[in-house]
Amino acid sequence: PDLKEAGKNPFILDSKEPTTSFREYLMGEVRYSSLAKSFPEVAEELFVKTEKDAVERLAGYKKLASQE
Repeated sequence: PDLKEAGKNPFILDSKEPTTSFREYLMGEVRYSSLAKSFPEVAEELFVKTEKDAVERLAGYKKLASQE
């Protein structure tokens, strides 16, 4: 609220850039790796869609943070 009152962008993106690939992260989680083992075709489709969505979401957050 203080930043907004001062006429500045109140949205601050303070998370770091990812250090590993999205797929590496997913395969490090048991729930996703077990999905890939049980239903490889479906899992691949979901992983591709999820990665695309995550990249778009991060880009949107960066855009919000860079607005004056």
